[in-house]
Amino acid sequence: MDFTRILPEECLCLIISCTSPADACRSALVCPAMRSTVDSDAVWEKFLPSDYKSIILESSSPASLLSMGKKELYFRLFSHPILIQNATMSFQLEKGSGKKWYMLGARALSISWAETPHHWTWTPQPDSRFPEVAELNHVWWLEVRGRIETRMLSPNTKYAAYLVFKLNSTGAISFKDRTVDLSVSVDGIASRGAQKVSLASRDDPRHVRERGDGWMEVEMGEFLNECGDDGTAEFILKEIAGYLNQGLIIEGIELRPKDIDS
Repeated sequence: MDFTRILPEECLCLIISCTSPADACRSALVCPAMRSTVDSDAVWEKFLPSDYKSIILESSSPASLLSMGKKELYFRLFSHPILIQNATMSFQLEKGSGKKWYMLGARALSISWAETPHHWTWTPQPDSRFPEVAELNHVWWLEVRGRIETRMLSPNTKYAAYLVFKLNSTGAISFKDRTVDLSVSVDGIASRGAQKVSLASRDDPRHVRERGDGWMEVEMGEFLNECGDDGTAEFILKEIAGYLNQGLIIEGIELRPKDIDS
């Protein structure tokens, strides 16, 4: 018996929307008769975050995004991050689940001495999603902090924080054979102890990896977002051992879902 001919379309939409975006796409492949239902706005509206409209309104082209069909918008948001909050942050969706995925651009971070040109230079990079990145000239005290309110993230979701960076030729020498401290906390409570990691990929290939967008990344830590609307997550890079730090280029700190809850 073909239940797609018996159940009202509203029921089919509700059933499909209780699965996942990946499962919905599989359903359309397995049962072509359901394709129009699977592609409907009623289904894909459920897969988008409940506050997606307010997030999109912070972008540079909200009208064009909000005029899209809901499935088209979903696919657009996982394949092309949008810039929000005056282009200091980016937002996208995790492809298979629709979980929220952010990057705090360098301008959204608190960087010691960042407004002193002698120490840091703000410059555009052709392979960056942001208008400018922070390039370290030299400091003896390196400290970078990022913060985000947990209400902005998907609830009951494990997130990992990644420093997205490059080392220029000077940085490759400056950070060779030594480590920096990386830590993640929620409301001041460390999600796990600070770890010491080398930013030079040859020194620490287990932790530092090359991304597909031309940048490098290193995991700073992970945390479970179970604070609802009341928490604040903080991410810290620190090197205060008295070394001369040079040649680090920071694009931002990326927060992405690490696993998908059932």
